[in-house]
Amino acid sequence: MAILIGVHPVVEALKAKRPLERILIARGAGGQRIQEVIDLARAAGTPVRFEDRGTLDRTAAAKSHQGIVAIGAEKKYANIDDIQANSNLLVILDGVEDPHNLGAIIRTAHAAGAGAVIIPERRAAGLTETVAKSAAGALEHLPVVQAVNINQTLRSLKDEGYFIYGLDERGTVNYDEIEWAEKSAVVMGGEGKGLHDLVRKNCDALVRIPMVGQIASLNVSVATGIVLFAWRSSRNRATRQS
Repeated sequence: MAILIGVHPVVEALKAKRPLERILIARGAGGQRIQEVIDLARAAGTPVRFEDRGTLDRTAAAKSHQGIVAIGAEKKYANIDDIQANSNLLVILDGVEDPHNLGAIIRTAHAAGAGAVIIPERRAAGLTETVAKSAAGALEHLPVVQAVNINQTLRSLKDEGYFIYGLDERGTVNYDEIEWAEKSAVVMGGEGKGLHDLVRKNCDALVRIPMVGQIASLNVSVATGIVLFAWRSSRNRATRQS
């Protein structure tokens, strides 16, 4: 059973026609956004119950639910074979463990036009309600693939024509100086650890974000946004010139 908390994730789940068992709304909660949830739920035939806030707190295991909690089936992982054909940009995460970072990366990847996010099966954050809330609805629109072996996945992607870019502080080229391949896969390392050695070796190129200040690195979700929108800008230029 999956728990979605917050207005935006629930609205996006309803718009994406995700099966929901029921929606709980705190008594006394109101406003345009709450009414939007009620209207969408009615159109979808999803039961809405009005409960005291204590019930929502216990159901959500948090008080940051904005007066709305949805209960539904677990978000299913996508199959990599289903997402490659129409995906010119893939994001691969090499051990991101913080669910807030994972959610933020999913949101950014969707905004930048990525076709999917690929995460490892072990030693990494999975799809939880915290991830869904941090993704602010993007999880309903962007496939997430869970890979048993990231290195094997990278080798398979190369066979499918993807050029693999790994973000690494030891990279030899700046992210904004890349001539991006038509089919690009960007690999991001985990918090504080960066890319694993074998993952680094399986990348076709290592790129870096040059730092001016005294801090040696950026939060992984921030770094992901910088790199992905550099790719987006490059593709926009290529489209205008063609």
